[in-house]
Amino acid sequence: MGDPTTAETSDLKEEIRERYAERAREVSEQGAAVNCCGSAASSCCGSTQVVPNDAFAQGLYHVTETSELPKEAVLASLGCGNPTALAELHEGEVVLDLGSGGGIDVLLSARRVGSTGKAYGLDMTDDMLALARENQRQAGVENVEFLKGEIEDVPLPDMSVDVIISNCVINLSLDKDKVLAEAFRVLKPGGRFAVSDMVFQGDLSLVPDEIMRSVEAWGGCIAGALEERDNVARLVRPGGVDAAVVPTTDYRAKYGTDLERACGAKLPDDVNLVGAFVRATKPAS
Repeated sequence: MGDPTTAETSDLKEEIRERYAERAREVSEQGAAVNCCGSAASSCCGSTQVVPNDAFAQGLYHVTETSELPKEAVLASLGCGNPTALAELHEGEVVLDLGSGGGIDVLLSARRVGSTGKAYGLDMTDDMLALARENQRQAGVENVEFLKGEIEDVPLPDMSVDVIISNCVINLSLDKDKVLAEAFRVLKPGGRFAVSDMVFQGDLSLVPDEIMRSVEAWGGCIAGALEERDNVARLVRPGGVDAAVVPTTDYRAKYGTDLERACGAKLPDDVNLVGAFVRATKPAS
């Protein structure tokens, strides 16, 4: 096992980009999409089976949050948590969503920070950006801006954001240290990193190589997940304090058999896969 080669990195990034572009097109054209992490029917290893429309937000968003949003914003959600609730956003704050997809978390954040605040969404996929902007138009939300770019190179100034959120996206990055460095660069002093993501618990050296190197597993949000303690250590490197990983969903317990069947390999008994709230704070001084 080891880091992907340069050629593998290029292939993985394009595979991930195309997978998310396909999801956006499915939502725009058919009103259906695949949930990356929230449904056994889709599997995290790349199945293209369409799941029922109401399955996407199950257990992640309360109906009172999504009832006023365009249905396409909900259908395009490929997340594994609800970072907008976990982040405890406040009136007047500036929020940045890394890998904003169809815009559900950006639109919810905009509502929470109010007219005196602002919510940015950053995504590298043109189809997702087009879908998100259309969802913004339908929702009639003005304090939102969607930016094109990669989460390893955020197109915002230093110390310009109060809160960084993300929903099952950072695990897809092939250079997570750069993502975290950029996140803490744009955070203001005292700013919060409040992300939902997939996390392994246990010794990753025990995980079969066919899972850890599978393009489908990377695109489906498994292979790129960090180990719990490694995640905390990486948050500390760019200056994060009070770093913690708080498990929220046990995906092995809920969907383990489906995941293993789709991947063609079994996770070791001592390794678990969870959805988690990953958080840290930038020092105030």
